[in-house]
Amino acid sequence: MAAITQRMIWQARQAIAPLVRRTALVRSKTLSSELGQNVHLKLETQQRTGAFKLRGAANRLLQLTGAERQRGVVAVSSGNHARAVAHAARVQGVRAVVCMSPLVPANKVEAVRALGAEVRIVGRNQDEAEAVAKELAAEGGLTFVSPFDDPFVIAGQGTIGLELLDDLPALDAVLVPLSGGGLIGGIALALKSADPSIRVIGVSMERGPAMALSLAAGRPVAVEEEPSLADCLGGGIGLDNRHTFALVRDLVDQTVLVSEDEIAAAMRHCYWRERQVVEGGAAVGIAALLAGKIRGPGDNLVVVLSGGNVDMQRFTAIVTAAG
Repeated sequence: MAAITQRMIWQARQAIAPLVRRTALVRSKTLSSELGQNVHLKLETQQRTGAFKLRGAANRLLQLTGAERQRGVVAVSSGNHARAVAHAARVQGVRAVVCMSPLVPANKVEAVRALGAEVRIVGRNQDEAEAVAKELAAEGGLTFVSPFDDPFVIAGQGTIGLELLDDLPALDAVLVPLSGGGLIGGIALALKSADPSIRVIGVSMERGPAMALSLAAGRPVAVEEEPSLADCLGGGIGLDNRHTFALVRDLVDQTVLVSEDEIAAAMRHCYWRERQVVEGGAAVGIAALLAGKIRGPGDNLVVVLSGGNVDMQRFTAIVTAAG
């Protein structure tokens, strides 16, 4: 089992409280009516940086020593982790360098620059950008802040699970976007520690679902990154994955894949029926529900809407297109 405990999640909750928002959990009248269940939406779109990633980044930077703060941090990201690291670093007065691949949407690149981070566009994909980031860490003495495979990052994301238990004690199941596994791993640990019967379901896109393919292979595998509406879920989990693969393998009950058309339909539903602007990677749980890929379980279901940092021009084209 990964070197992370339930106590670390509770400690993270206290540590990051001044830095993050406790986001709302709202009941979806439309989905509840259509599915015959109580479907709730966890609105991480309301987070200070527009996505859940701030929880983990803030918690990780709080662990830096004085010497590490002086040297700074380096991160790799498809967008939301970069924004979170840049924000947390600015608040804490720490230098931040962020490596991003050319696949990252321009709006996310500019948002990171606006927060004061040094952005470097490198490599051809997320994995190659990560290799450059780790080289910078080794050469410049910067602390590498993993987007997911770090116990303190995972613990920060796991604080979502604690909030779900507070707001919906009768929770039966949760649908969580699945990428590197930090979000779902932290949430799963928080929920399963309280009640092992709570089902945790990971949802990813069909195009390059690295964690899903790694689970099928029984080990972390390299996956070709493909363009997707769920761009924030892209990239590999690392062949040397130390924490999240084991967490997801041991604690997640089910994984589901959704198509690009299903993601687009979910984004439209979120906008027109839920009045929520969500990026593709955040809409995958709704996509799985609308496509009938989740049956049950139980009466009280939560869907984590993990972020809303979408290019608005592209978003407008998607939500105004015919379904």
